[in-house]
Amino acid sequence: MARGLNKVLLIGRLGADPEIRYTSDGTAVANFSMATNRPIKRGDQWEEETDWHRIVAWRRLAEVCGEYLRKGSNVFVEGQLRTRSWEDRDGNKRWTTEVVAKDMMMLDSKGDRASETGTDLEPPQPPIEDDVPF
Repeated sequence: MARGLNKVLLIGRLGADPEIRYTSDGTAVANFSMATNRPIKRGDQWEEETDWHRIVAWRRLAEVCGEYLRKGSNVFVEGQLRTRSWEDRDGNKRWTTEVVAKDMMMLDSKGDRASETGTDLEPPQPPIEDDVPF
């Protein structure tokens, strides 16, 4: 029997800070939008077009996203496409397709992450003393 494959790999930047919520049983869920660029040729010129993706992360990955990611963060996301439906307040059936993240890697340099979060991610180094005891 043939098996299906549903795998998404994205590299892009966050369009806004992640929104963190908790389910009634205390499970963390993070939602954020992510932009990816792709080249497209128009006439003789190459341009970039932007695609927007809805990303959902659960549990510990959601907490990490909420703690470290900010608008503009450059990230790699690996996950699966999921489409879900619901009824809106007016009784209309609505659908959305999103990427359910299984893994995330921050691609900004350490200095960029520290400036985005407003905190230093490593403890300060002790001062170097000029007098060496030997």
